[in-house]
This record gives sequence, structure tokens and C-alpha cells, in this order.
Amino acid sequence: MDTMKVERLTVNFKTLEEFKQFKHYGNQELSMLEDLESNMVENNILSPFFGIYFGSALVGRMSLYKVDKQYDHYFDPPQQYLELWKLEVLPDYRGNGYGTRLVDFAKSFNLPIKTSPLINSQGFWEKMGFEKANYDMQRDLGTNPLVWTPDGVHQKPTKPNIPQNIQLTETTIEQKQEG
Repeated sequence: MDTMKVERLTVNFKTLEEFKQFKHYGNQELSMLEDLESNMVENNILSPFFGIYFGSALVGRMSLYKVDKQYDHYFDPPQQYLELWKLEVLPDYRGNGYGTRLVDFAKSFNLPIKTSPLINSQGFWEKMGFEKANYDMQRDLGTNPLVWTPDGVHQKPTKPNIPQNIQLTETTIEQKQEG
């Protein structure tokens, strides 16, 4: 695993061509082509894309975005965190530690991480130490995010989603049980 070097990917036409193979093998939402095309600045060194090469072939990739403290609705205390998107390893290279290496790279920043897992990937994320976020209907909008927290950071507790105009009393509860 020491030979697996995570690199910031440059945004150029070569990278665009390399990403096309991921779109072929992965789900439509995994494709970073649209992101890449909208950020097409030759060799942009501040790209949010990271990957691992095996020889000259890009075999694993992810995008990593830093979210400012003011937008933190997941962690306590509120702080900057990373949002990990579109992690994918090409099928012929899965099971060799490339995905683990990419996640470990993200964890090395020692910031909390939020991700939205793909179908059937829950086991991988749990193995990596991620847990389900305390679900908040307004915040999560039907997604099921997972989070990882470094020492000293916890998930923000969620508030119950009770409409403001409803007041529950013992009488109301008793009436519901009788009816």
C-alpha cells in the first residue's frame, strides 16, 4: 500500500480522457466529466479531484471539497469539514486497497468528513469507520449521509421534526388511544 500515491489531479484534456473510463464502468452519478468540463482550466493545481495511478493508468479517483464552518450542520463543535464525493475504483483494481488509500488520504487532513454512499457500498464505508449521520429531514433531503469524525468531534444531535403548530398533551394522547 506504500506504493499507492494519492495525487491531486490536474484539470486538463488528458484527465478528461481518463475520467471517461470511469463513466463507462460506473454509474451516471459517478461521472466527474461535467465537473471537469465546467472547471476546464489547463493544469489547474487547485482541482478538487484526487486519484491513484497504477503505472500510467488512473485506477481510482474521488473529489474532495472543503466546506466552511458557517455551513456546518453536521458536527459539534461547528467547523470546517470535508465532503467526499464520487469515490470510485475501476472494477479490475477493486479489492487491492485503492479505495481505502483514498479515504485514508482524506482522513489525513484530520477534519470531519461527510459522504453520500452509493447503493451497496455501506459495508465499505462502515469498515472505514463511517457511521450514519443523525438524520435531519430538512438538512438531508432524502439522502442518507455517512460521517467520520476525528477525536474531539461529534455529530450534532438532531431536533425532532414536530410541526410548530401541534402541541401534544396527555389528553391528546389519551384521545388518540381511545379512538
